[in-house]
Amino acid sequence: MSKVISAKEAAALVKDGSTLGVGGFVGSGVPEELLIALKERFLESKSPRDLTLFHTAAVGDGKTRGCNHLGHEGLVKKLYCAHIGLEPELNKLTVGNKISTFMVPQGVTSHLLRAIAGGKVGVLTHVGLKTFADPRLEGCRANEAARASGEDIVELHTLCGKEQLLYKSFPINICFIKASYGDTNGNLSLVEEGTHGDQLEMAAAVHNSGGIVIAQVNKIVAPGSLPAQEVKVHSVMVDYVVEGKAENNVQFFLFPEYRKECAGSVRIPAGAIAAEPLTVRKIIGRRGAFELKPNTLVNLGIGIPDSVAGVAGEEGFADKITLSIESGILGGVPLPGVGIGGSTNPVAMYKHPDIFDVYDGGGIDLSCLGAAQIDPMGNVNVSKFGGRVVGPGGFVNISQNAKKVCFCGTFTAGKAEYDIKDGKLTIVKDADGIKFVKEVEQVSFSGDYAIQSGQAILFITERAVFALTPKGIMLTEIAPGVDLEKHILAKMEFKPLIADKLKTMDPRIFKEERMGLSL
Repeated sequence: MSKVISAKEAAALVKDGSTLGVGGFVGSGVPEELLIALKERFLESKSPRDLTLFHTAAVGDGKTRGCNHLGHEGLVKKLYCAHIGLEPELNKLTVGNKISTFMVPQGVTSHLLRAIAGGKVGVLTHVGLKTFADPRLEGCRANEAARASGEDIVELHTLCGKEQLLYKSFPINICFIKASYGDTNGNLSLVEEGTHGDQLEMAAAVHNSGGIVIAQVNKIVAPGSLPAQEVKVHSVMVDYVVEGKAENNVQFFLFPEYRKECAGSVRIPAGAIAAEPLTVRKIIGRRGAFELKPNTLVNLGIGIPDSVAGVAGEEGFADKITLSIESGILGGVPLPGVGIGGSTNPVAMYKHPDIFDVYDGGGIDLSCLGAAQIDPMGNVNVSKFGGRVVGPGGFVNISQNAKKVCFCGTFTAGKAEYDIKDGKLTIVKDADGIKFVKEVEQVSFSGDYAIQSGQAILFITERAVFALTPKGIMLTEIAPGVDLEKHILAKMEFKPLIADKLKTMDPRIFKEERMGLSL
């Protein structure tokens, strides 16, 4: 029998109180057609209600697409995911305590699908110890509604003398996933997708929970027409297939057209890498680039941290390192904005859960990440601040397991004016926001855990560099032209340790010409 149904028929299969799994990584692999159909059903009939929504990574564009379609009061009762920074509609419900929200490290959410599929009690891991995920702190509860629910999704255990966190399994009743092609029997190909997420793991988890697996595809094809090596989810685990409209089948939310160079099927000329203007962003990227070593696996966060890649390209040694993204993409040039997770000219495309096996075991040599708040003992917050719940995404897995972590960002928060010339940094007008605070609002990264595990930790800003020591963070470098008291100590809520031999940051960082840096 053909498994082909309409999006409206698929939405009708979601029952009140169900646990719904949704695939996708930010703007790639998103079953947009199915999410729209479910929203329309709810707006017309006020059903289904009180769903538990599960997704592994952020699924949205920061506006209206992706899981933002489900941000209607009454539709979702509980949210379990890693990040909602691009889901403002669900963020509103979280902040307003209209839903119980649990924020879980992204590697855990992807591995949890394997645990559910395999009939295991959950994911047992060190990831999240001494962070907000630890039940001794917040136990992943992101809002008051989650705390009031009395539900515990994670437990602390000691096994073989080591502390571990157990993130508990639960059945998933139905899921929406996205593929490139599906035959009428339900075999799925991902050949045109920009990321290979957790379609297989999601389908297996739902199928083995006795649930319903629904796949949205670009095109439905005849049985036997998909090459075996392209079938990533077999029909035995797929109940229904829906062919989506072209506008809802985009490879990435970033652009409307399909790009072969982002699916790994062709490579395009990279061309000459234009030098980025000398800004504060570039200064931080340049200092971060000093930490790069040849033949290493590197992970860069979005925003200022990704400027390290631009500097590596400008200095001519980008090909000496391998950039990786937690979506599973290795190599190539990472896409910006809501294209995050994808790359132009990727070298390899791992599945989402597979890359976290590499990460969790310490496979990352260097990671450059952002930081919203930093306290005296090196704890970092990126997941909850200013009344806004964002979630950690892959931050906890990456920051806790990389051999070396550089937290890269501006020293203060807000609008500032700088004059950069002649190898010096002049702060014309400083920003008002304080990032170095007495206490972080939420512990996304534990300085104490890093010291115990022997990680090398730096905090790199445009005007100063700090290193984490067992006694707290220590100021080790200061930018030429910057006043220690006025521009650094006066802009911190605490006084850091100061190195006996305080260095001046390399003046090449503050000059227009290339630094001549080599690995």
